[in-house]
Amino acid sequence: MLGVIIRNNKTILLRPSFSSAFRQFSSSAKQMTVRDALNSALDEEMSADPKVFLMGEEVGEYQGAYKISKGLLEKYGPDRVLDTPITEAGFTGIGVGAAYYGLKPVVEFMTFNFSMQAIDHIINSAAKSNYMSAGQISVPIVFRGPNGAAAGVGAQHSHCYASWYGSCPGLKVLAPYSSEDARGLLKAAIRDPDPVVFLENELLYGESFPVSAEVLDSSFCLPIGKAKIEREGKDVTITAFSKMVGFALKAAEILAKEGISAEVINLRSIRPLDRSTINASVRKTNRLVTVEEGFPQHGVGAEICTSVIEESFGYLDAPVERIAGADVPMPYAANLERLAVPQVEDIVRAAKRACHRSVPMAAAA
Repeated sequence: MLGVIIRNNKTILLRPSFSSAFRQFSSSAKQMTVRDALNSALDEEMSADPKVFLMGEEVGEYQGAYKISKGLLEKYGPDRVLDTPITEAGFTGIGVGAAYYGLKPVVEFMTFNFSMQAIDHIINSAAKSNYMSAGQISVPIVFRGPNGAAAGVGAQHSHCYASWYGSCPGLKVLAPYSSEDARGLLKAAIRDPDPVVFLENELLYGESFPVSAEVLDSSFCLPIGKAKIEREGKDVTITAFSKMVGFALKAAEILAKEGISAEVINLRSIRPLDRSTINASVRKTNRLVTVEEGFPQHGVGAEICTSVIEESFGYLDAPVERIAGADVPMPYAANLERLAVPQVEDIVRAAKRACHRSVPMAAAA
C-alpha cells in the first residue's frame, strides 16, 4: 500500500508502508537501518495495543523530523499520532497525565536537549509517582529522540543526557546502537509499566545493520538491563553505548592487528546497568576502558569504574581508563568538534596504556 500526502494541491506518493517493507525484509533478512527498525517497532506496538500513541513536534504531517514516524499518521490517524506545538513542557505534561490514566504515550523530543524544557514532568511527575503512590500509580510512558552529538549543531543541540537521567531512581534509561537494539529495546520500552528514557543517536538513523529472522518477528523484544558482548576478547574490556559501540568495535579491530584481544560490551541499558556482565568481563581480561560521548565528570564511565573498583578491584592489572567527551560545551567549528568527542584512536591509545603497550599519558604530555 502506498502512502499519499497532498501538498500544494499535488498528490505525492510515498514509499510503501512498513508492512510491505517488513515483508521484503522477512524474505531477504539482510540489512535494516536504525530508522526503519524504530519505525517498525512503533508500527507493530501501535497495531498490537490501541493504548499506545505517539506525540511530538512534526511526528504526523511531516512524517517525523527524522522520518522515524513515516507512514504512521496515515495508518493510525490524528488521534494516535499527534502533532504538537513547540512546547515540550506542555505536551510532555499531557503525556504523563495520559499515562496516569492507563494510556501508553510515546513522547518524541526533536532532540533530548529540548527535554530540559520538560524535565520537571519527566523527573518529578513520571519518575517519582509510582514510589510516592506506594505502587498505586503506574506511568507507562516512553520519552524518545536523538541524544548526544550530531554534526555541526553547536552546544545547545549536542549534549548527552545518559548520566543525567541515569542518576534518577524511577526511570529506566536505554541507549540502542544497532538495528537489533533499536527494534528490541523500543518494543521493551513501550511494553514496560514504568517511564523509560530512550536515547537514540541522529547519526545512527541511516546506518544499516544485519538483522535475523528472529529480530524481524513481531514478538521480538530485548530484556531491559542486559548488556550484549559484541566482540569477545581476553586482554582488555571496552564498555560503550550508542554510537560509541561502533567506535569501540573499530578500535578492537585495530588492536587485534597489534596482538591485543579486546572484549567490547554494548551496554544497551544505562539504568539498570548490567554490572554483572561488566564485572565478569573485567575478571577475565583484568583491564577496563570505558567510552562515552558525555562529559567526564559524574559520567556513565565513572559509575562503571566505581562498580568495578567495588566488586572486582583485586582482578585489575592496570588502572581503569576513561574515554569521554571534552569537559567543555560542544564547539561549533568542525575541527574543534572532532577534538571534543572521542575518536577511535583515543580508544586504541587507552587500551594500549591499560595493556602496558604504550607510553603512559603523563609521560606523553
